[in-house]
Amino acid sequence: MIIIILVLIIGLAVFSLVSRDLLHGVIALSAVSLISALLFYLLNAPDVAITEAAVGSGVTTVVFVGVIRHTNRKDIDR
Repeated sequence: MIIIILVLIIGLAVFSLVSRDLLHGVIALSAVSLISALLFYLLNAPDVAITEAAVGSGVTTVVFVGVIRHTNRKDIDR
């Protein structure tokens, strides 16, 4: 189970790096944070899991999406 979660975290992290759309990258990073919180919970660290879910997925995502709203999301084809 833990191996599947780790592979999923790595896959989402790579997707967030190669994504051409900023919003898709932020959503992938938020998913990485949520899955990391699940991993911490499975490793018997519920306090770390709650903090990761609140800060990593909650606050950070809200800040990133707020910044993206003030940018131009459309990428110019090269």
